[in-house]
Amino acid sequence: MPFITTTDGVEIFYKDWGTGQPIVFSHGWPLSSDDWDTQMLFFATNGYRVIAHDRRGHGRSSDVADGHDMDHYADDLAAVTAHLDLRDAVHIGHSTGGGEVVHYLARHGEDRVAKAVLIAAVPPLMVQTEANPGGLPKSVFDDLQAQLLANRSEFYLSLAAGPFYGFNRPGVETSEAKVRNWWRQGMMGSAKAHYDGIVAFSQTDFTADLEKITVPTLVMHGDDDQIVPYADSGPLSARLLRNGTLKTYSGFPHGMPTTHADTINADLLEFIRS
Repeated sequence: MPFITTTDGVEIFYKDWGTGQPIVFSHGWPLSSDDWDTQMLFFATNGYRVIAHDRRGHGRSSDVADGHDMDHYADDLAAVTAHLDLRDAVHIGHSTGGGEVVHYLARHGEDRVAKAVLIAAVPPLMVQTEANPGGLPKSVFDDLQAQLLANRSEFYLSLAAGPFYGFNRPGVETSEAKVRNWWRQGMMGSAKAHYDGIVAFSQTDFTADLEKITVPTLVMHGDDDQIVPYADSGPLSARLLRNGTLKTYSGFPHGMPTTHADTINADLLEFIRS
Protein backbone atom coordinates (compact mmCIF):
# COMPACT_ATOMS: atom_id res chain seq x y z
CA MET A 1 0.00 0.00 0.00
CA PRO A 2 1.26 3.53 -0.76
CA PHE A 3 2.40 5.59 2.22
CA ILE A 4 4.41 8.73 2.76
CA THR A 5 6.24 9.55 5.99
CA THR A 6 5.86 13.06 7.38
CA THR A 7 8.66 15.07 8.97
CA ASP A 8 7.42 14.01 12.42
CA GLY A 9 7.48 10.33 11.47
CA VAL A 10 3.78 9.69 10.77
CA GLU A 11 2.91 7.29 7.96
CA ILE A 12 0.07 8.65 5.83
CA PHE A 13 -1.81 6.23 3.59
CA TYR A 14 -3.09 7.53 0.25
CA LYS A 15 -4.86 6.37 -2.90
CA ASP A 16 -3.77 7.62 -6.33
CA TRP A 17 -5.82 6.50 -9.33
CA GLY A 18 -5.86 7.53 -12.97
CA THR A 19 -4.28 10.30 -15.02
CA GLY A 20 -5.18 13.86 -15.94
CA GLN A 21 -5.85 16.94 -13.84
CA PRO A 22 -5.56 15.93 -10.17
CA ILE A 23 -8.53 16.08 -7.82
CA VAL A 24 -7.59 15.74 -4.16
CA PHE A 25 -10.17 14.65 -1.61
CA SER A 26 -10.05 15.33 2.16
CA HIS A 27 -12.46 13.23 4.23
CA GLY A 28 -14.61 14.03 7.24
CA TRP A 29 -14.36 12.98 10.88
CA PRO A 30 -13.94 10.13 11.90
CA LEU A 31 -13.81 8.46 8.49
CA SER A 32 -11.14 7.62 5.90
CA SER A 33 -10.38 8.02 2.22
CA ASP A 34 -12.85 5.18 1.59
CA ASP A 35 -15.66 7.68 2.13
CA TRP A 36 -14.74 9.17 -1.27
CA ASP A 37 -14.87 5.91 -3.25
CA THR A 38 -18.01 6.92 -5.18
CA GLN A 39 -16.51 10.28 -6.17
CA MET A 40 -13.08 8.83 -6.96
CA LEU A 41 -14.49 6.16 -9.25
CA PHE A 42 -16.72 8.70 -10.98
CA PHE A 43 -13.92 11.18 -11.68
CA ALA A 44 -11.34 8.53 -12.56
CA THR A 45 -13.69 7.25 -15.27
CA ASN A 46 -14.19 10.83 -16.47
CA GLY A 47 -10.51 11.39 -17.20
CA TYR A 48 -9.15 12.79 -13.94
CA ARG A 49 -6.39 11.72 -11.58
CA VAL A 50 -7.93 11.22 -8.13
CA ILE A 51 -6.05 11.25 -4.83
CA ALA A 52 -7.30 10.78 -1.28
CA HIS A 53 -5.43 10.15 1.95
CA ASP A 54 -6.33 8.86 5.41
CA ARG A 55 -5.83 11.65 7.94
CA ARG A 56 -3.32 10.85 10.70
CA GLY A 57 -4.97 8.58 13.24
CA HIS A 58 -7.70 7.67 10.77
CA GLY A 59 -8.09 4.66 8.48
CA ARG A 60 -4.75 3.06 7.62
CA SER A 61 -2.51 5.97 8.64
CA SER A 62 -0.40 5.85 11.81
CA ASP A 63 -2.16 5.71 15.15
CA VAL A 64 -0.22 8.46 16.90
CA ALA A 65 -0.94 10.22 20.18
CA ASP A 66 -0.20 13.76 19.02
CA GLY A 67 -0.76 16.14 16.14
CA HIS A 68 -4.53 15.90 15.88
CA ASP A 69 -5.02 19.56 15.04
CA MET A 70 -5.55 21.62 11.90
CA ASP A 71 -1.91 22.67 11.58
CA HIS A 72 -0.80 19.04 11.35
CA TYR A 73 -3.75 18.08 9.14
CA ALA A 74 -2.83 20.83 6.68
CA ASP A 75 0.87 19.97 6.81
CA ASP A 76 0.12 16.28 6.16
CA LEU A 77 -1.98 17.24 3.13
CA ALA A 78 0.86 19.44 1.90
CA ALA A 79 3.27 16.53 2.32
CA VAL A 80 1.07 14.32 0.13
CA THR A 81 0.73 16.95 -2.59
CA ALA A 82 4.48 17.62 -2.57
CA HIS A 83 5.36 13.91 -2.62
CA LEU A 84 3.11 13.37 -5.66
CA ASP A 85 4.14 16.75 -7.17
CA LEU A 86 0.50 17.66 -7.77
CA ARG A 87 -0.12 20.84 -9.75
CA ASP A 88 -3.24 22.58 -11.06
CA ALA A 89 -5.13 20.49 -8.51
CA VAL A 90 -8.74 20.77 -7.41
CA HIS A 91 -9.06 20.27 -3.66
CA ILE A 92 -12.37 18.97 -2.32
CA GLY A 93 -13.05 18.68 1.41
CA HIS A 94 -16.08 17.33 3.24
CA SER A 95 -16.90 18.41 6.80
CA THR A 96 -13.61 18.39 8.77
CA GLY A 97 -11.89 17.85 5.43
CA GLY A 98 -13.24 21.21 4.32
CA GLY A 99 -11.45 22.82 7.24
CA GLU A 100 -8.32 20.91 6.30
CA VAL A 101 -8.50 22.24 2.73
CA VAL A 102 -9.07 25.83 3.86
CA HIS A 103 -6.18 25.71 6.32
CA TYR A 104 -3.91 24.03 3.77
CA LEU A 105 -4.55 26.78 1.21
CA ALA A 106 -3.98 29.55 3.74
CA ARG A 107 -0.93 27.94 5.35
CA HIS A 108 0.84 26.54 2.28
CA GLY A 109 -0.33 28.80 -0.53
CA GLU A 110 -2.18 28.27 -3.78
CA ASP A 111 0.69 27.66 -6.22
CA ARG A 112 -0.34 24.03 -6.75
CA VAL A 113 -4.10 24.66 -6.68
CA ALA A 114 -6.60 25.59 -9.42
CA LYS A 115 -9.89 25.43 -7.51
CA ALA A 116 -11.40 24.29 -4.23
CA VAL A 117 -14.71 22.86 -3.06
CA LEU A 118 -16.09 22.84 0.49
CA ILE A 119 -18.89 20.32 1.06
CA ALA A 120 -20.90 20.58 4.29
CA ALA A 121 -17.69 21.97 5.73
CA VAL A 122 -16.95 23.13 9.28
CA PRO A 123 -15.61 26.65 8.50
CA PRO A 124 -15.76 29.41 9.50
CA LEU A 125 -16.20 28.29 13.16
CA MET A 126 -18.54 25.73 14.69
CA VAL A 127 -18.40 26.56 18.40
CA GLN A 128 -20.36 29.43 19.88
CA THR A 129 -18.29 32.42 21.03
CA GLU A 130 -18.97 36.10 21.62
CA ALA A 131 -17.83 36.78 18.07
CA ASN A 132 -19.78 33.78 16.74
CA PRO A 133 -23.12 33.83 18.60
CA GLY A 134 -24.79 31.57 16.03
CA GLY A 135 -22.41 28.69 16.73
CA LEU A 136 -23.18 25.57 18.72
CA PRO A 137 -22.53 25.67 22.49
CA LYS A 138 -19.29 24.03 23.58
CA SER A 139 -21.37 21.60 25.63
CA VAL A 140 -22.52 19.97 22.36
CA PHE A 141 -18.95 18.99 21.53
CA ASP A 142 -18.16 18.03 25.12
CA ASP A 143 -21.09 15.61 24.88
CA LEU A 144 -19.68 14.11 21.66
CA GLN A 145 -16.41 13.44 23.47
CA ALA A 146 -18.28 11.95 26.42
CA GLN A 147 -20.21 9.58 24.14
CA LEU A 148 -16.97 8.55 22.43
CA LEU A 149 -15.38 7.82 25.80
CA ALA A 150 -18.38 5.84 27.02
CA ASN A 151 -18.80 3.53 24.01
CA ARG A 152 -17.25 4.54 20.71
CA SER A 153 -18.81 1.66 18.76
CA GLU A 154 -22.34 2.45 19.93
CA PHE A 155 -21.83 6.17 19.41
CA TYR A 156 -20.67 5.73 15.83
CA LEU A 157 -23.54 3.39 15.01
CA SER A 158 -26.15 5.81 16.32
CA LEU A 159 -24.57 8.79 14.58
CA ALA A 160 -24.53 7.08 11.19
CA ALA A 161 -28.02 5.63 11.62
CA GLY A 162 -29.37 9.02 12.69
CA PRO A 163 -28.39 12.61 11.94
CA PHE A 164 -25.30 12.14 9.75
CA TYR A 165 -27.29 10.87 6.77
CA GLY A 166 -30.65 12.25 7.88
CA PHE A 167 -32.01 8.76 8.48
CA ASN A 168 -33.77 10.13 11.59
CA ARG A 169 -36.03 12.31 9.44
CA PRO A 170 -39.65 11.21 8.86
CA GLY A 171 -40.08 9.34 5.62
CA VAL A 172 -36.35 8.78 5.05
CA GLU A 173 -35.46 5.12 4.57
CA THR A 174 -32.33 3.95 6.39
CA SER A 175 -29.62 2.32 4.31
CA GLU A 176 -28.04 -0.37 6.46
CA ALA A 177 -25.14 -0.64 4.03
CA LYS A 178 -24.29 3.07 4.39
CA VAL A 179 -24.53 2.85 8.17
CA ARG A 180 -22.25 -0.20 8.30
CA ASN A 181 -19.68 1.37 5.99
CA TRP A 182 -19.59 4.55 8.10
CA TRP A 183 -19.17 2.49 11.29
CA ARG A 184 -16.45 0.36 9.64
CA GLN A 185 -14.42 3.41 8.67
CA GLY A 186 -14.82 5.02 12.07
CA MET A 187 -13.73 1.92 13.97
CA MET A 188 -10.63 1.55 11.75
CA GLY A 189 -9.25 4.76 13.23
CA SER A 190 -7.79 5.76 16.58
CA ALA A 191 -10.01 6.65 19.52
CA LYS A 192 -7.39 9.21 20.63
CA ALA A 193 -7.29 10.85 17.20
CA HIS A 194 -11.06 11.01 17.04
CA TYR A 195 -11.37 12.37 20.58
CA ASP A 196 -8.87 15.15 19.89
CA GLY A 197 -10.32 15.72 16.43
CA ILE A 198 -13.61 16.89 17.93
CA VAL A 199 -11.75 19.87 19.39
CA ALA A 200 -9.93 20.45 16.09
CA PHE A 201 -13.04 20.61 13.94
CA SER A 202 -15.22 22.50 16.42
CA GLN A 203 -12.89 25.10 17.92
CA THR A 204 -10.63 26.08 15.01
CA ASP A 205 -11.53 29.53 13.67
CA PHE A 206 -11.03 29.54 9.89
CA THR A 207 -12.15 33.14 9.32
CA ALA A 208 -8.69 34.52 8.51
CA ASP A 209 -7.91 31.47 6.36
CA LEU A 210 -11.03 31.96 4.24
CA GLU A 211 -10.18 35.61 3.70
CA LYS A 212 -6.75 34.65 2.28
CA ILE A 213 -8.06 32.27 -0.38
CA THR A 214 -8.26 33.63 -3.93
CA VAL A 215 -8.84 30.54 -6.11
CA PRO A 216 -12.42 29.89 -7.29
CA THR A 217 -14.15 28.03 -4.46
CA LEU A 218 -17.52 26.30 -4.53
CA VAL A 219 -19.32 26.02 -1.19
CA MET A 220 -21.90 23.21 -1.20
CA HIS A 221 -24.20 22.77 1.80
CA GLY A 222 -27.52 21.13 2.55
CA ASP A 223 -30.03 23.18 4.48
CA ASP A 224 -31.03 20.14 6.57
CA ASP A 225 -27.48 19.47 7.80
CA GLN A 226 -27.83 18.31 11.41
CA ILE A 227 -24.07 18.00 12.01
CA VAL A 228 -22.76 21.32 10.65
CA PRO A 229 -25.82 23.57 10.71
CA TYR A 230 -26.28 25.46 7.47
CA ALA A 231 -26.89 29.04 8.62
CA ASP A 232 -23.63 29.39 10.55
CA SER A 233 -21.39 27.66 8.02
CA GLY A 234 -21.89 27.56 4.24
CA PRO A 235 -23.31 31.07 3.68
CA LEU A 236 -20.77 32.67 6.03
CA SER A 237 -17.83 30.89 4.35
CA ALA A 238 -19.02 31.94 0.90
CA ARG A 239 -19.17 35.58 2.00
CA LEU A 240 -15.67 35.48 3.49
CA LEU A 241 -14.09 33.98 0.36
CA ARG A 242 -12.85 36.41 -2.29
CA ASN A 243 -13.98 34.16 -5.12
CA GLY A 244 -16.61 31.97 -3.49
CA THR A 245 -19.91 30.62 -4.81
CA LEU A 246 -22.59 29.13 -2.56
CA LYS A 247 -24.78 26.27 -3.75
CA THR A 248 -27.54 25.32 -1.32
CA TYR A 249 -29.29 21.94 -1.44
CA SER A 250 -32.83 21.83 -0.13
CA GLY A 251 -33.34 19.02 2.38
CA PHE A 252 -29.90 17.45 1.89
CA PRO A 253 -28.16 16.00 4.99
CA HIS A 254 -24.57 16.29 6.15
CA GLY A 255 -23.53 13.09 4.38
CA MET A 256 -24.87 14.26 1.02
CA PRO A 257 -21.84 13.10 -1.03
CA THR A 258 -23.04 9.58 -0.16
CA THR A 259 -26.82 9.93 0.00
CA HIS A 260 -27.04 12.18 -3.10
CA ALA A 261 -23.88 11.17 -4.92
CA ASP A 262 -25.32 11.55 -8.44
CA THR A 263 -26.32 15.18 -7.82
CA ILE A 264 -23.10 16.09 -6.00
CA ASN A 265 -20.85 14.42 -8.60
CA ALA A 266 -22.61 16.15 -11.50
CA ASP A 267 -22.31 19.57 -9.82
CA LEU A 268 -18.65 18.97 -8.97
CA LEU A 269 -17.92 18.00 -12.57
CA GLU A 270 -19.66 21.12 -13.87
CA PHE A 271 -17.66 23.35 -11.51
CA ILE A 272 -14.34 21.70 -12.33
CA ARG A 273 -14.97 21.98 -16.08
CA SER A 274 -16.21 25.58 -15.91
